[in-house]
Amino acid sequence: MTTIAPHVADAELANPLGPDSLTWKYFGDLRTGMLGVWIGAIQNMYPQLGAGVEDHSILKREPLQRVARSVYPIMGVVYDGDRASQTGAQVRGFHNTIKGTDAQGRHYHALNPETFYWAHATFFMLIINVAEYFCGGLTEAEKRQLFDEHVQWYRMYGMSMRPVPETWEDFCEYWERTCREELEINQATLDIFEMKIPKPKFVLMPTPVWDQMFRPMVAAQRWIAAGVFDPMVRERAGLRWTPGDEALLRLFGKAVEIAFWAVPDDIRLHPRALTAYRRAEGRLAADAPLVEAPFFMDPPRDRRGMPMHYVPQRRSPFRPPIPAPPSPKALVGRAGSLVHTTFSLAALRPARGRRRAA
Repeated sequence: MTTIAPHVADAELANPLGPDSLTWKYFGDLRTGMLGVWIGAIQNMYPQLGAGVEDHSILKREPLQRVARSVYPIMGVVYDGDRASQTGAQVRGFHNTIKGTDAQGRHYHALNPETFYWAHATFFMLIINVAEYFCGGLTEAEKRQLFDEHVQWYRMYGMSMRPVPETWEDFCEYWERTCREELEINQATLDIFEMKIPKPKFVLMPTPVWDQMFRPMVAAQRWIAAGVFDPMVRERAGLRWTPGDEALLRLFGKAVEIAFWAVPDDIRLHPRALTAYRRAEGRLAADAPLVEAPFFMDPPRDRRGMPMHYVPQRRSPFRPPIPAPPSPKALVGRAGSLVHTTFSLAALRPARGRRRAA
């Protein structure tokens, strides 16, 4: 029988990642949003995870909001310092009630250690792929360092460490074996490939026009995903990829890398990451309140009482606290937050190594 009890003591004893880690350098950058379709699809291909999404998620109803708000606590497990294990417990708690039986009669639970670790492994590979394609690449030593950091990061969740490979080589074997033997194209995966961005009610344009506006964005993300997929996964998904496509993706990645040299941290970094760097530099108090998702990303009203949804506590559900008066740097920071939260799936942003946060 599978044990899903969390190893809370392990999380409390583990050391959180810090500003000198490679994970801090890459994970909070908007470039990760360029692989939104890739990570959504590769996660959902895992049968238990895909079944949970099919039965419990409303991704088709609110794709941008659901992803963008979920990023805040997920980022927090990396960037929240001494509070990272608490954030990890919060994320773990969102999965308590996600369980059931899929169409083939297989039981699933989101807190099954193998299922939970697969989701984490995809975030680790997200960093590897973003760095490889859009940040100039990684050395073998850097990949090994990132592997060690991903283990340290995973301890913050307080989950069983049983599924976690012991070495980078073991992980590569685990990844290849899972892609070859376990992943499947299910409805949750197809929903990612066929994703549409619902038109907000306040946008005064015909829905067909809106859909045509966003179709190239989603198509571009599918194309990037096809290139990043392992060949066996790409073939299973029925996606075409040629040497010309590979060359074009590499050229695009280099252009993205160069373009991001001039982007300030206030815009380049996710708000949770940016404030983490500022706490580490002493520019914010170590116990300063954590940045939470803005109110317009909350789940629909009929879903807000459900335990699988992250809904931050605020003084007012309609008016989050805004510092005043806003300085030019504060306005840039707000602009960066808006870009991250609104366009995190839009494939509009890349990144480079960090400059000192303002």
